[in-house]
Amino acid sequence: MIAIIPARGGSKGLPGKNIKNLCGKPLIAYTIEAALTSKVVTRLIVSTDDITIADISQKYGAEVPFIRPNHLATDTAKSIDVYKYTLERLEKEGLLKIEEFMVLQPTSPLRTAKHIDEAFELYKQKDADSVVSYCQEHHPIVWHKYIDDTGKLQPIFEDNLRNRQEEKPTYFPNGAIYIFKRALINQGTFYSENAYAYIMDRNASVDIDTLEDWKIVEIILKDTKNHI
Repeated sequence: MIAIIPARGGSKGLPGKNIKNLCGKPLIAYTIEAALTSKVVTRLIVSTDDITIADISQKYGAEVPFIRPNHLATDTAKSIDVYKYTLERLEKEGLLKIEEFMVLQPTSPLRTAKHIDEAFELYKQKDADSVVSYCQEHHPIVWHKYIDDTGKLQPIFEDNLRNRQEEKPTYFPNGAIYIFKRALINQGTFYSENAYAYIMDRNASVDIDTLEDWKIVEIILKDTKNHI
């Protein structure tokens, strides 16, 4: 299966994070190495607008067959448009037809080849339209509120005073793994009635968006190395 790593150069929350050194190697290298170790990834494509990201990605073994156009690397660019563009370019230049593909975000360095292979196995077993990695939320979603400009709480759901143990567990997408049938993406969505969740534990689910996220991952990686 073709896997795409989307990695633009213009990160605002943590500038340059995709190639920032994390415990001895660039952040994106963790995802590249996991994908290349996977039993199911047959071709690994990095989609980027940044020449430095492209060079580093190729150094670690990924393909960068073309540079993403600037309009698909802005803060407002939609990820689904990036996937469509990448697939269309690969098909046009490689004279092939891509019916299914995987997306591995570089901001999930704790996702391993084992996770990738298990998610793919679920995708095949269920003959799913999509499989997306999720993680269990600590607190019930019904506890969440909006907060307006004055600091006043505003409801999202009906108020209830039930204990956490009484609420049904909820899950959030952790950004680590997406597997799609191409037809689903052509419809402009990631989900259908035949979409399934691949559940990952919290320690493997950190999605780096802030400096705090970065520090958490550093602690986990250093602790892992100390126990090997």
